[in-house]
Amino acid sequence: MRINHLSFTLSYEGRDSDEHEIDFYDVSQALVGFQRSLAITTHLVLNGQVITQAPSLKNAQIIAVPPEEGSWKITALVIAAGTAAYNLGTISKDTPLGNLIHSAYDYTISETLGFYVDYESSLGQQYKELQEDKNNKLPILDQGRFDSVVEKSEVAIKNMHRPIVGSNTAAKAKIMVGDDENKQTIGESLTSETYDYITYEDKSDNFDDVIGRISSYNINTYKGRIYLEEESRPIPFEIVNDAKTKENINLITNSLSNNARDRNEASGDIKCRVYKVTSRTGRLKKLLLCEVNTADMDDIFE
Repeated sequence: MRINHLSFTLSYEGRDSDEHEIDFYDVSQALVGFQRSLAITTHLVLNGQVITQAPSLKNAQIIAVPPEEGSWKITALVIAAGTAAYNLGTISKDTPLGNLIHSAYDYTISETLGFYVDYESSLGQQYKELQEDKNNKLPILDQGRFDSVVEKSEVAIKNMHRPIVGSNTAAKAKIMVGDDENKQTIGESLTSETYDYITYEDKSDNFDDVIGRISSYNINTYKGRIYLEEESRPIPFEIVNDAKTKENINLITNSLSNNARDRNEASGDIKCRVYKVTSRTGRLKKLLLCEVNTADMDDIFE
């Protein structure tokens, strides 16, 4: 086993998998999804770019090791390669780089499955410390870049559910980081319920008005996240075509700027008219923004 590596394990439990059997096709698709989501996340941390294809991974390799006998576990080793092996430091679990990749993958898995992760207290704090390190070679990334990884990894993580919802040869799956003596869980277990969250969307028939502040925004995709007090978490949003006006985008970017500058003051509130998109269980998944205005006007949308 290599010393300078970060170890991730995907394991399936329940149904036929407990008898050491699992559908071949479904598990092959699941493993492709595992590698793809891990590669996209690792590439962002090391290179500051969101790739669309796993083979584009640079400065690292993801290597599979033989499965454990009598189980349905597959372990992937993330290993620094090329210039990264010399410039970015050790990639093992208890190093800054290893912890950053671990936290980034936890963010990707959790957010995709519908579980909120506080970016500021996890990845945000780590990047703050890296910014103060004069020897740091890693790109400093904001939440918006990781939200793009969540979006790009959705299909891959959905495919990781295939043995659970396709052939039904497993009941759940979990992802762990670390070697046998020091393992931690990544995100939440993959189940039929988390698959349902990813795949099912119910768009409201009527508009709703919400007030919040922008926490991330991508100028290329017109997507981002808006923190809503009523939800106590940032909610993904997308601007509909008719609302992609200069005025609306200025209000959104100003809210983001004000929120970033005065985060402790919770400034930058805007009022948005939206369609709500919910999961089958009624959990709010995202917002479709149709109108945007300042939050201190009494006659908004009248």
